[in-house]
Amino acid sequence: MPDLPLTPLIALIAGVVILIAPRLLNYIVAIYLIIIGLLGLFPQLMG
Repeated sequence: MPDLPLTPLIALIAGVVILIAPRLLNYIVAIYLIIIGLLGLFPQLMG
């Protein structure tokens, strides 16, 4: 399996889910921002 970058994969999945259920947009954006913030503060979480 190719080593895919995490951010585009998350963006693709989020986009599909938002098309299916637009009300989830707020939750998806919030979760995304929390994850990106945590990865920025603690880069060792990525491995």
